[in-house]
Amino acid sequence: MKILLILFICIVILTVLYFLMIMPRMMYKPDTLPFTGRLYAHRGLHDNRAGIPENSLIAFRRAVEEGFGIELDVQLTGDGIPVVFHDFTLKRICGTEGKPGEYTYEELRKLRLCGTQEQIPKLEEVLQLVDGRVPLIVELKIERTDMSLCPAVDRLLSAYQGLYCIESFNPLAVFWYRRHRREVVRGQLSDAFLKEGEYVGTISFLLQNLLLNWVSRPDFIAYNCKYPKILSRRICRSLYHSKAAAWTIRSREQLAEAKKHFDMFIFDSFMPTNHTC
Repeated sequence: MKILLILFICIVILTVLYFLMIMPRMMYKPDTLPFTGRLYAHRGLHDNRAGIPENSLIAFRRAVEEGFGIELDVQLTGDGIPVVFHDFTLKRICGTEGKPGEYTYEELRKLRLCGTQEQIPKLEEVLQLVDGRVPLIVELKIERTDMSLCPAVDRLLSAYQGLYCIESFNPLAVFWYRRHRREVVRGQLSDAFLKEGEYVGTISFLLQNLLLNWVSRPDFIAYNCKYPKILSRRICRSLYHSKAAAWTIRSREQLAEAKKHFDMFIFDSFMPTNHTC
């Protein structure tokens, strides 16, 4: 009987701990409503095969003209300039070895995107182009623990008059905003890493199940649209009422399904019929 009591107490403690670990921000929450029910063009309204490269000025201009929100990725150059680029290596998009952080901004400007004349843009250039006409989801691309990108991006976004929020797979980046810029809407990116088979290990398990939310205390969870039934994600939306962003939706059929489980919709590879859901 004593063993059963101890076991019961342990289960209760672990359950309470679990709910505390996955809990998003609950107090002093900024308004997330302006971001919800909208469609966001993934890396701009791009088509790499048709000469409209991802994360290029032409792709962002096209998204603005069509009235879609924009999701974009930001990294830091070797000389501390925030640029808009997704991959941690230059090979796929620029055909060059190395990482964006290993080059100066001027060196990166000599490269071309997907064989076009488009260049890697500064975040500052993108903000000037968009000029508040559509909302932005700014993903902070940080591989490890160097948070230098966060203040560099924040200096630009603080002066920006348009609607924006930030997100990152790295909980430390989201924590930086929790600590320094609490009024900014922040999101924790995640995926079913173990199901996808791309990553393994403890960190992947923790991130997949949002067990590092106690670090970032996000306002929304951005999750791979293929895995809406991940328990922690569902609890965050249904019990804690945090907003949920779906990435990356690649068909009208996926969009229709995502509407059942998510509140914000990042799309790619097709043209939706409406700007909002």
